[in-house]
Amino acid sequence: MYLKSFLPYFLLFWVMISSTAFLHLPQQQLAGAWHSATNGVDEILIFQDGYFTQTVYDKTGKKFLRTYGGPYTSNKETLSFTKEFDTQNKDEVGESMQIPFVLYNQTLKLDANGKQVNFKQLDAGAGGLSGAWKITGRKQEGAMMQIHQTGPRKTLKILSDSRFQWAAINPATKEFFGTGGGSYTFVDGKYTEHIEFFSRDSSRVGASLMFNGQLINGNWHHSGKSSKGDDIYEVWSRINTEN
Repeated sequence: MYLKSFLPYFLLFWVMISSTAFLHLPQQQLAGAWHSATNGVDEILIFQDGYFTQTVYDKTGKKFLRTYGGPYTSNKETLSFTKEFDTQNKDEVGESMQIPFVLYNQTLKLDANGKQVNFKQLDAGAGGLSGAWKITGRKQEGAMMQIHQTGPRKTLKILSDSRFQWAAINPATKEFFGTGGGSYTFVDGKYTEHIEFFSRDSSRVGASLMFNGQLINGNWHHSGKSSKGDDIYEVWSRINTEN
């Protein structure tokens, strides 16, 4: 009799404890880099500081296939974004879109155009250089020149913990000028890029470039040799996606 009378209270207590524990579980976020591969074609998503890029390429064949991206927001089941560039559908630049998704156990399932694609998480986008950046300064003939990108044309660089992508775009005119990206490391002030796609020159795929890098007052100072062998010294600042 005692056990029967106690059982309902025990079950209620167990439900309350389980619910509280569930509410305090860490919730996985979109932030970081995600990867999917099908028939030798790689697809990379980077979500960082309210900006995202999606890129499709054949690394082995050194073929760049497509990229698009722009500012985004998300709730638990819907990705909302406005395209600032799209190499395949130029007419969609400026349009706002929504894509349903499911996020569980380091797997991101996106439902786009009636097709579901599964991505595995590469990193969580919490490293020192992780962020959405725009170029704001460049040294020319020994003097630092400020680059004021107040107009529609801009050069962006999106970094997670392990992936990078730059893109030169003009959302107002829907123009796309070029992109490149791949994986990177940043150790002891040495920033090294491993190029996996390059829209304007496929011969650069497979190259590794090392630069000096440091964060000064929140800005990223980047110096070394470009992929063409030219000396460079650039300053990158985090973008404000609210403007």
